[in-house]
Amino acid sequence: MLAIEGLTQRFGGLEALAGIDYAVGGEGVFGLIGPNGSGKTTLFNVITGLYRPSAGRVVFMGEDISRRAPHQIIAKGIARTFQTPRIYARMTVRENLAAAQHTLSRGARSAEDGPSIDALLEATGLADRRDELAKSLPLPEQRRLELARALARAPKLLLLDEPAGGMTPKETQAMAQLIEEVAAPGRACVIIEHKMDMIARLCANVCVLNFGSKIAEGPPEAVLKDPAVLEAYIGRDAGAA
Repeated sequence: MLAIEGLTQRFGGLEALAGIDYAVGGEGVFGLIGPNGSGKTTLFNVITGLYRPSAGRVVFMGEDISRRAPHQIIAKGIARTFQTPRIYARMTVRENLAAAQHTLSRGARSAEDGPSIDALLEATGLADRRDELAKSLPLPEQRRLELARALARAPKLLLLDEPAGGMTPKETQAMAQLIEEVAAPGRACVIIEHKMDMIARLCANVCVLNFGSKIAEGPPEAVLKDPAVLEAYIGRDAGAA
């Protein structure tokens, strides 16, 4: 579904991504891990058109989208969440989802291509919150709302940037279960996360970045034992696991 080929991203003299090659299959959950500052979110930003790569390309469903604008990429079928939930704080939960569907209707697809608002509310456990202002929700429910907004765009590829950040172990387990449920056949998810238990539970394949370079890729049980990964990530930030 997604092929990243020789992707390089420079900011002045800083090389944030250095010739990354990475592929995502047509369905399932794929992990993207690494220390803070390793280039994970930068990679998401390039995929979604917030940055244009300095070299290399991003190919989605056989089409080069490296120079596409963010709204065009959404219309192609890619949606994402952010480390800090990006929701309309002064709108209700239902209004947030309606706004996300409106974004879909402005693209190549119509809102009818996506799930209904009621279905999204039920799927994400927010049905009882539909008429509450988004700013009144606790953090775990704000993250669920942002995920629901992404799903409202009917994505084929869903990019999740630390969806369990700031959550308790119980809340993290609930989010992992929700991600398992939304990773339906025909949809692929790529998840950035520092919680290794969650990565091991969800992901069949894990890619590891360090200082903008890919240092390992494979099944989580193998990758998380790789000496280079232990030195670069687990050993440096063991408390995050």
